[in-house]
Amino acid sequence: MMRTAGVDLAASPRLTAVAVIEWSDRAARLVELAIPADDARIAELVVDAEKVGIDAPFGWPDAFVDFVVAQHRGELGTGRSLDDIEQRRPLAYRRTDRVVVENGWGRPLSVSADQIAHVAFRAAGLIADLGVVDRVTGWTVEAYPAAALKKWGLTSRGYKGVARRAVLAASYDALVRRAPWLDLTGHRELLVADDNAFDAVITALIARAAVLGKTALPGRADRSVAAREGWIHVPDCALDELVTS
Repeated sequence: MMRTAGVDLAASPRLTAVAVIEWSDRAARLVELAIPADDARIAELVVDAEKVGIDAPFGWPDAFVDFVVAQHRGELGTGRSLDDIEQRRPLAYRRTDRVVVENGWGRPLSVSADQIAHVAFRAAGLIADLGVVDRVTGWTVEAYPAAALKKWGLTSRGYKGVARRAVLAASYDALVRRAPWLDLTGHRELLVADDNAFDAVITALIARAAVLGKTALPGRADRSVAAREGWIHVPDCALDELVTS
């Protein structure tokens, strides 16, 4: 049997969730769901997975890295017109972020200008600890649950936070209806109470799509930049294809 794992990574282990799904003939079962999870716990849970999805940026924009290095060395130069937001966008968003937006799959946070940078710091350390070098098609892949949910026709927004537990419960019920082959027995209480746990499950499903070669990969022109910045794997298959392929 194959296993895939999903990690909804947060800056703090307290809010980090890990899901492990076991795949068999036309069926799948959630066999592990853990929260909180520090890096050691994550490594323990994902060790037997064929592929691991991690909901966190795997890198920073090339332009941002060059900008910070130049500024640090006092070599930034003049005439950048950074009072214009359009001149700042390449510093804030990676190529993969822009592809997601261009395709209408969502709007990822900026790894260099939003608080998700703290998650990316942790992700960089975790990926190194797991021995992952390939940031595009390696053992771990970058996931973005909102994009997958949107592609699969499920609620992709408005389910996060304590005040929105009813929306989260409805999202769980919709997933169960759309994927009757996915056995979540014994985990409903946590999945309808904690959006981090729910996102970990979605991320494990994205990992399955990546195993099957059913996620959008960078084109030839984007391969080199993706190797440095990371690449968001968005499923290009229907939900049922995860078990019928």
